Amino acid sequence: MRIQNSMICSLVLTALFVGGCGSDSSGGSPDGSEYSDVRLDGDYIKKHDDEKSQKEESGEQTSNNSGNNQNGGGGETSSGGTTIPTASGKYRLLAWNDLGMHCMDGNDYSVFSILPPYNTLNAQLVERRDGDAKKISSGVRITYEAVPSLNGKWNTVSSTKTNFWQYTQKLFGANLAKDIGLKGYPVQSKTSHAMEYQSAHEWWIAEGIPTVPQNDDGSTNHYPMVKVVAKDMQGNLLASTTTVLPVSDEMDCRKCHASNTNPDAKPTAGWVNLPDSQKDYKYNILRLHDDENDISSYLAALKAKGYNYQPSLYETAQSGTPVLCASCHQSNALPGTGVTGVPPLTEAIHSKHANVTDPLNGQKLDNQANRNACYTCHPGATTQCLRGAMGNAKNSDGTMKMQCQSCHGGMSAVGKKGREGWLDEPNCQSCHQDGHRYTEAVTDFATGTLRAALDNRFATNPDTPVKGKSLYRFSTGHKGMQCSACHGSTHAVYPTAREEDNLQSKSAQGHAGTINDCTACHLTVPKTADGGPHGMHTVGQDWVKMHEDVAEKNSASCRACHGADYRGSVLSKTFAARTFSVEHGTKTFAKGHMVSCYDCHNGPGGD
Repeated sequence: MRIQNSMICSLVLTALFVGGCGSDSSGGSPDGSEYSDVRLDGDYIKKHDDEKSQKEESGEQTSNNSGNNQNGGGGETSSGGTTIPTASGKYRLLAWNDLGMHCMDGNDYSVFSILPPYNTLNAQLVERRDGDAKKISSGVRITYEAVPSLNGKWNTVSSTKTNFWQYTQKLFGANLAKDIGLKGYPVQSKTSHAMEYQSAHEWWIAEGIPTVPQNDDGSTNHYPMVKVVAKDMQGNLLASTTTVLPVSDEMDCRKCHASNTNPDAKPTAGWVNLPDSQKDYKYNILRLHDDENDISSYLAALKAKGYNYQPSLYETAQSGTPVLCASCHQSNALPGTGVTGVPPLTEAIHSKHANVTDPLNGQKLDNQANRNACYTCHPGATTQCLRGAMGNAKNSDGTMKMQCQSCHGGMSAVGKKGREGWLDEPNCQSCHQDGHRYTEAVTDFATGTLRAALDNRFATNPDTPVKGKSLYRFSTGHKGMQCSACHGSTHAVYPTAREEDNLQSKSAQGHAGTINDCTACHLTVPKTADGGPHGMHTVGQDWVKMHEDVAEKNSASCRACHGADYRGSVLSKTFAARTFSVEHGTKTFAKGHMVSCYDCHNGPGGD
């Protein structure tokens, strides 16, 4: 069945399993026209109304749409063109992009399409309390809106920067208004747009935001910024945060398929030699596809799905009908696509190109030594998609310690028959296990086999989002918080090389990096020996007083993070400089110090 307006398929895995805009929701519709009449629990409403009345009686201004308190308390500081909310307030709002980077086909969709403009924003709202914090799932409205990037430039419209909306009917069976995405969500703008709540994942979501990587003045911007705002149903501001909608159009094929480039990729009929560089390489690809593939036997199946293609895909595009690659090649990013007998898109592309010679260095793209092979097509050279903690790790010569292949294996592994694209992905426990932090998740480059996990302290959730799979971007950890909420998105794990990514963690706890400060979500630090994230103990001055009893009764439990010899490990590093009051004065630790028993004692059994 062709993708129609009422059942437009998702182009990222999120929609595959969490449902569309009409799924279980207590939030608003994409256009903000309908909102649930549910409320927070009665105790909260009474307390909130009492506090509001007290403020009004005293003449104190209450929070409203024009207030500048983005966290429901405290003030703001400025960083370039964007305001950073302070870390105080009764609520904590965390928001993130689901993949760390979304790719699109560039500005032109008149020839063929692999990926449309399609960004997905997730958020979770926490009521900060003494003791256990509470995730809020109803009685609030959470919205997103554009804010200027750090250089002060805006990205508030997409329809003037791409011809995507001219071809949505022929590509996706959807007649969309300009600047509306395939799931009904508008592009970020100076008007706020409602997100919806999805109970299956306990998050708020805006799926398929049609963001493009150009500012309104035409300059390039792969990291447009949005402000996410939470208000109660009376319009009172609860909290807000800023995050990015990363998008890249760097995914293209012109390095080999542009006219007069790689002779091995030259079509039998010759190069098309078009002046428009985006159309040029695409038409060359369709000509080459016609040379190597007879699609006549698939035309009836395609027509049944609503795709009226000719035996020649080149002629199909020439006649005004752009080709959707997933119409034949099944993709888990587009449920319901594909034709029986045609290899899936991930398998077809990666297996086809694994033995192609890299035009930049003469090595095969599948060569283990060719660590930049993926960036021949994927966003890297300019966009720097892998920009998080893993991308920031460097060898002594300044090169990246971890590359795409470190987690995904070689190109032939990614394209091997039977692998399910978007589902068979690396997981955290392949590197983070048994007190170690490895820099290669795969044990076999050629097959992409992942290292077996020895424990599950840092593991993604099993059977998530479907049976037999285990994906980080759907996994939850401490008290049901999404892993991405505290650690950042895939490919952009905190801290990243982009300040835009780091604003949120700085706001939440005062420094960039994993959100690990208890007071980010708790009004006071909970006192626990193993009830924190990943079984952690309380961090801070309280633990100085508490740890002695725990260490004396069960010092072996300390080894998981502080090392088998109790002299510290990468897991006991401080995320920021810290000073503590100790028995004989004070003790200061620099950021990155690996805390050990020997810092203050003569080992675990010493005084």
